Amino acid sequence: MEFAFFYTRRALKDFLGNRFLHAVTIITIALSILIVSTFAIFFINVNDVMDSWKEGIRIMVYLEDGVHDVQLPEIKSKILQIEEIAEARYISRSEALSNIKKEMKRQASLFENLKYNPLPDIFEIRMKPSTQTWEKVESMAAAIEKIPHVEGVEYGQRWLGKMTGIFNLFKVSGIIMCSIFFMASVFIVANTIRLLFYSRREEFEIMRLVGATDSFIKTPFYIEGAIQGFVGGSLGLLILFISFMLVMSGVEKEMVSGFIKIRFLPFSLSAVIILLSMSAGLVGCYLSFKQFLDS
Repeated sequence: MEFAFFYTRRALKDFLGNRFLHAVTIITIALSILIVSTFAIFFINVNDVMDSWKEGIRIMVYLEDGVHDVQLPEIKSKILQIEEIAEARYISRSEALSNIKKEMKRQASLFENLKYNPLPDIFEIRMKPSTQTWEKVESMAAAIEKIPHVEGVEYGQRWLGKMTGIFNLFKVSGIIMCSIFFMASVFIVANTIRLLFYSRREEFEIMRLVGATDSFIKTPFYIEGAIQGFVGGSLGLLILFISFMLVMSGVEKEMVSGFIKIRFLPFSLSAVIILLSMSAGLVGCYLSFKQFLDS
C-alpha cells in the first residue's frame, strides 16, 4: 500500500511537471475516443431500429385470382406448417380495400371511379421472434411461394437487403476506423513517454547507479499512461454526452413522440471504452520502454 502511494505520488508529480506534453496526449486520446464513441452510438441505435423492425415484421402472401373459400383452410394449414411462422391471418380483397379507404379518408376521390377491386386476397404472416433474421425470411418466403395458389410474397426485400448491406458496410468501416484511432492513441502516448525518458535520461542512469530497479523506474510511467488514458477517455465521453444532449434537445421537438428513440451509450459500454483508453496508455508506455531499453 505504501509503495502504491509512493508510485502514484511520483506519477502525479511528473504529470504536473510536464503539463503541456500530457495535455496534448490527453486531447488526442479524447478526440480518438470521441470518434470511436460516435461510431458506437450509431451502431447501437441502428441495431435498435433493425430489431424493432424485425419485431413488427409483416409478410404479405398474395393469392392467385379465383381461389375458392374452401381452399383457404388448406393454404393456411400449409403456411403454418413452416417452422418459422407463428401466425397467418386471412384478409379478403374486400376487407383490404375497406382498410385502405379508412386509412386514406382525405384521398377518397381516388376511389370514386373505381370500377372493380384490384387488390388480391392475402395472408398476413408474422414470424416467430427468435427466427426473424434476413436468411430465415428469405428461406421462408421461398418455401411459401412453392405452395399452390400463392402468386407472390412481399416483405420489403429490396429495402431490407439494402439496409442490411449498408449496416454491415458501416460496421466493417467502423471497426477499421476504431482500430486505426486506437493505434494512433497508443503511438502518441508512446511518443510522449519517450520524450520524457530522453529528457530524464541522466536521472535514470544515476538512479540505476545507486541501485534502483527497472520496476522502480517504470511503475510511475505506467501510472502516468493509465492516467492519460482515463482522463482522455472520460473527456471524450463527456464531450460526446454534452453534444448528444444538445442535439437531442432540438431533435425531439421535431420528431413525433414514440416514433423512434435514440439512446446514449450504456454505462457498461462507456466503462469498456474508458478501460480501452487506459489500456492504450499502458501499451504506449510498454512500447516506449521497449524501444528505450533496446537503445
